[in-house]
Amino acid sequence: MSMPVRIDDTLYEQAKAHASAERRTIAGQIEFWAMVGKAALDNPDLPIDFVRELMIARAEGPVLATPFVPQSRAA
Repeated sequence: MSMPVRIDDTLYEQAKAHASAERRTIAGQIEFWAMVGKAALDNPDLPIDFVRELMIARAEGPVLATPFVPQSRAA
């Protein structure tokens, strides 16, 4: 469900620039920022960069994932 919200013009322009660079819609960029922010607040012990990369990886799905191979079996 979509809901219109009012945001600051500066935030809108920043979202527009980032959305273009990251191949998202403006709404998608703002949603991404909101999800990262919420996840960061829910997990204050994790670095924000880790949270951001985790959210990106989850959105990509398992198609681009590299299987984990324990070092004991890699030799």
